[in-house]
Amino acid sequence: MVMMTMAERATAGAGSEDGSAMTMKRKGSAGRLAAAVLLALGCATGAFAQHADHAAGKTAAARPARPELGTSAAFGPDGVLYAVSKDGQHVVLQRSADGGTRWDASVIVNAEPEAISADGENRPKIAFAPDGSVLVSWTRPLAKPFTGEIRFARADTGQGFGSPITVHRDRQEITHRFETMTVTASGQVVLAWIDKRDLEVAQRAKRDYRGAAIYAAVSDDGGRTFRPEVKVGDHSCECCRIAIANDVDGLPLMLWRHVFEPNERDHALAKLGSDGTPGAVARATFDRWRVDACPHHGPSLAVSGDGTRHAVWFNEKDGEGRVFYGRLKDGRVEGQRTVGGERAAHADIAVGGERVAIVWKEFDGERTQLRAEVSDDNGGRFRSLSLAATDGASDQPQVIRRGAELLAFWRTRNEGMKGYWLR
Repeated sequence: MVMMTMAERATAGAGSEDGSAMTMKRKGSAGRLAAAVLLALGCATGAFAQHADHAAGKTAAARPARPELGTSAAFGPDGVLYAVSKDGQHVVLQRSADGGTRWDASVIVNAEPEAISADGENRPKIAFAPDGSVLVSWTRPLAKPFTGEIRFARADTGQGFGSPITVHRDRQEITHRFETMTVTASGQVVLAWIDKRDLEVAQRAKRDYRGAAIYAAVSDDGGRTFRPEVKVGDHSCECCRIAIANDVDGLPLMLWRHVFEPNERDHALAKLGSDGTPGAVARATFDRWRVDACPHHGPSLAVSGDGTRHAVWFNEKDGEGRVFYGRLKDGRVEGQRTVGGERAAHADIAVGGERVAIVWKEFDGERTQLRAEVSDDNGGRFRSLSLAATDGASDQPQVIRRGAELLAFWRTRNEGMKGYWLR
């Protein structure tokens, strides 16, 4: 692949929560937990809580800038590990032929500089078209606070990246943020994001509207063009990442934090049909967490070959805020249990054959640990692994698949981007 390269790579990284953000004790009533979440993450209060800087207002400028470590990784059709992240006003792509030990020089995705989100729940994404073309998406913040648009670029095999496009037709200066991406079994490229156009309409009409909405756009030509976006569902939470995975029929299945009436922040599922039409929104978790704020803590979803929908998520249940694992089945959760300790955070999940792996980070009072659980029998029994630790800031970990193999990927400020095979 011949592409523009960076003269230098940024060696420090990106922003994310460091250990201090995870020192909060997450037990007690919903009110106490909500206060702890707001204190730790800087989240806004009110029915339309925004991302971490929203509540800060004029005081945000006085805060020291957090390193922007937001990175996504995936294996390409060539078996090589690719990662996309932010370097200044560029999205950059890097390759590792040895599973994340050594990395090639950075390649620029967007030749023209622009603002890029690369922190916490909102970071660039990477996928691959059936012909091997590299697909990259990201959110570009706009001038008005808490607004953005969904950007996308592709590099045909053996060529550089073309000029980025804005995926959605709606060009209001409002929230289009927190995008996610998948390529379906038929080769369609699907992007979904959090969108506030319906909230804007409701506010102008002086009507109540819970949260935001989920919108999606589909490309039938490998990302060269996209159909007009469609609404998947109303009343999503405002700042939690959206999980997306292909179901057993190859169609995209989405899981997100939803605001159920009157204000229960559980999770919802919806699926896009082969024609891009959204199916019904169904409740997926039943923890009944009532909190008038966004916890900045989205779910993860993976579907095994027998159709089992494995998920991990963060919620409060029975007065305790924890990470949970469960199997989502026909309006109920099977085998729900906690993952890690009281400070476990930002879990991710993937499947490879009969193997299921969960990774998360957890502050132990001194260092942030990278931990994992691996099942060899499709989620029947799990064994625990301790993979790495860092003294500094760290990104959210991911678990990614190469055939039946599973790799934990974690970027930290001190150690950089690393891969850990889950054996």
